[in-house]
Amino acid sequence: MPERTTIRELARLSGVSIGTVSRALNGYTDVRPETRERIIRLAEELDYTPSASARSLVTQRSHVVGVFLNTGEGHPDLQHPFFHEVLAGVQETAGAQGYDLLLFSTENPGNGYGSHSYVKRCRHHNVDGVVLMGFEHRDEDVRRLCASSIPVIGVDVELTGRDTAFVTSDNVQGGQLAVQHLAAFGHTRIATIAGPVETVAGERRLKGYRDGLAAAGLAFRDEYVTGGDFYVDSGHTAAAKLLALPEPPTAIVAASDFMAVGALRAATEAGLRVPDELSIVGFDDIMLAAHLQPGLTTLRQDKQGLGDAAARWLMAHIDGDAANAPEAVTLPIELVARGTTAAPASRS
Repeated sequence: MPERTTIRELARLSGVSIGTVSRALNGYTDVRPETRERIIRLAEELDYTPSASARSLVTQRSHVVGVFLNTGEGHPDLQHPFFHEVLAGVQETAGAQGYDLLLFSTENPGNGYGSHSYVKRCRHHNVDGVVLMGFEHRDEDVRRLCASSIPVIGVDVELTGRDTAFVTSDNVQGGQLAVQHLAAFGHTRIATIAGPVETVAGERRLKGYRDGLAAAGLAFRDEYVTGGDFYVDSGHTAAAKLLALPEPPTAIVAASDFMAVGALRAATEAGLRVPDELSIVGFDDIMLAAHLQPGLTTLRQDKQGLGDAAARWLMAHIDGDAANAPEAVTLPIELVARGTTAAPASRS
């Protein structure tokens, strides 16, 4: 494997000092045009790449954004497509500014040296900023991170601290839109499979569901509220419980598309036709939603927009332009009506 060309070697071949090479490559105007041209041409020919550590010493930046992603207990991998699309938005915006992403493990990698807090790991890798997803704001490690001098932005995580903010979708609006859509069809027995209420998304979508019932003049029924963890199996279990009630719902609002998929399976197992005998609404509008049969009615989040907004906030704070970065960003929700919702059949 050929050795990487060093700045010292590039200076020797260019016939100039190391300082001149550095200044030429960094765009300083006090280098003669013909010298700069010669250095740049040689650098391209030799595929010269400046050392990241050396660049960090000069710029005081690593040009790396750390990402802490908590996918929930029992889901150690990146199964949920919501996270994929948000990360794509972060990567596209941060990448355009010359930043790379470093995905941290949320486990404590002691390696014989004791517990490594989020702050320690950020300091160790010298990240310029951090994106948090899937966490509770009450997490002690998150609180310590927010109390540090590192810029931290949460996606669906309400953060408070010296250099923190959060971006989110209008989850309350989403819950309201779902109930409004079903009530307009004539449904009065509308249940929900809520997400974890300790999360911003879970708590606010449940609030939106309750607000939607009140706006439609429908009574809130405790037995019509079940919980899940945003994944398929929990949606299946919760829907089966709802459908086994003495007076089962004619419609279910699931707080994620994955849980809605589980509800569809439970409906099939119960011998119910969707949407003729049971209407189902999801949340997220993941790519799978449009390809189900029937297509899933859902609440569309601008997932890449969330990632873009998070990255833009971080870039502004890293660049010292915090005054022009909003403290929080809330993106609107759109209801996408497909084939899993219709007027209720006369079913007792």
